[in-house]
Amino acid sequence: MVPSSVGAGQDTGRGRWIPTTSVDEYNATLATWFGVSAGNLSTVLPNLGRFAKPNLGFMG
Repeated sequence: MVPSSVGAGQDTGRGRWIPTTSVDEYNATLATWFGVSAGNLSTVLPNLGRFAKPNLGFMG
């Protein structure tokens, strides 16, 4: 887990944080839970191939 304290890890200052997870990864996980097949994920989320982990596993 990324440290979430001021001045540590992904904190760049002045309330700005560098994201560690893309919106496409979150959406792929949700889409899979809704029933989108693995073969159709690239159609729904064309940028998903740029990320190493398309299913984050938080939807059980």
